Amino acid sequence: MPDKHKNDGAAMELFKKTIDPVTALILIGIANVFLFLVVGAWTVGGGETMMTGLMAQSVLGEELNRVPFWELVFQPFIGDWRIYLSLGMLSGAFVAAMLSKEFYLRLPRSLSEWLMITVGGLMMGIGIRLAFVCNVSTFFGLSNQMNLGGYLAISGIIAGTWVGSLIYKRVLEG
Repeated sequence: MPDKHKNDGAAMELFKKTIDPVTALILIGIANVFLFLVVGAWTVGGGETMMTGLMAQSVLGEELNRVPFWELVFQPFIGDWRIYLSLGMLSGAFVAAMLSKEFYLRLPRSLSEWLMITVGGLMMGIGIRLAFVCNVSTFFGLSNQMNLGGYLAISGIIAGTWVGSLIYKRVLEG
């Protein structure tokens, strides 16, 4: 009779292992080539934006078309492949976190922490919209295409993360 706890440990160890960076980059490159061959794109970005547009459209209806972004740039479309790619990435990450027993919900402990997280999230969203990309596709697609815009966006993300970490540490840890 197989030992259930022994099997749980093997799955947990598999998902806790860190992949060698070179191997990870090769896998990302292969995934990008696969994306290009299947859907003709080198990006994974836009799925979350499309889902947001569909949710806004369900609430606002035709009023959503009054916002130029949704009319000219992203017309919400339920059949867009990027939605399903984003859902696949989210569900894969969730399953891996559950199997490695590293999934947990963490709520901010204080009002100042809530405020900092909200402001930081808004700034990240505004910044990535100004760069006209998404943070996932910047790392996954643009950087390995040697795209200058991707490197600029990554530089901004790293600088923003560094500044945000300093502020977070100073405010919450005194």
